[in-house]
This record gives sequence, structure tokens and C-alpha cells, in this order.
Amino acid sequence: MFLGPPGVRKTHLSISLGYKAVEQGYKVSFVTIDNLMHVLKTQEISRKSKGKMNRILSSSLVIIDELGYLLITREEANLFFQLISVLHEQASIIITSNKGLEDWTELLGNPALTTGITYRCELFSMSGKSYRLEHRKSLF
Repeated sequence: MFLGPPGVRKTHLSISLGYKAVEQGYKVSFVTIDNLMHVLKTQEISRKSKGKMNRILSSSLVIIDELGYLLITREEANLFFQLISVLHEQASIIITSNKGLEDWTELLGNPALTTGITYRCELFSMSGKSYRLEHRKSLF
């Protein structure tokens, strides 16, 4: 898990690792959390979502980006937990989040879900100057 404020290159680092995995012959899926929630909720009725879910489930590395930017409903948190539980034994997972781990219980709405998702993970707390804010100044 790459945790830190916006603009410290969490997504950049996760994509770089995904790119290296592809170069090594691994199958990689990248999905933002809002797109993932759409896929999880519509996979039973949408052929496109079903296909995306099959690609995610057959990947060696799954990158889930932007957890914490948008609110997650209780139903979405449960779907997310179920997916992580399935992927846990068959794939590596990278999650990027602008929330600290201490905020995840509130984010997911359930301490048991938070523990279930994070109990065997490596945490990388990222900090530094925001790349976004640094370049935003030069635009204005």
C-alpha cells in the first residue's frame, strides 16, 4: 500500500512497478477505485464489466488507485473486501490511498473489513512536496 497526500507520486510509482511486471511477463490490471466499484456492482448485468472482472481476477498484479478520494458505501466496502479476499491468495495487490491507515476504518465503515484488507500488507507512507501543487503554481 502506498499511502500519502495527493501529488507525492503514489500512482506514478504503482504504474512503474506494473510496467516492470509486464516487462517480466506478468499480467497486470490497473483500475481506479471508482471504476472498480462500477465493475463490481454491474458485473452480473454488463458483459463489459464481467470481462473487466475476469481480467482483474486473472492478473498476477492488480493495482487499485485512489482509495479514499471518494466516499464508499457499506455495500461497496463489502464488495471491495470480497474482491481483496479472492485476490489475496492468487495475486499481488497495490493499493494507493490519500488516507492514512488510521482513517481506513471510517472510510470502509467497519474495523473488521479494514483488518481483513490490511493484515498482510506492506505499508509505504509517502511524503514530500506535492508534484501537483508544485506545477500548479507555474500554471497560474
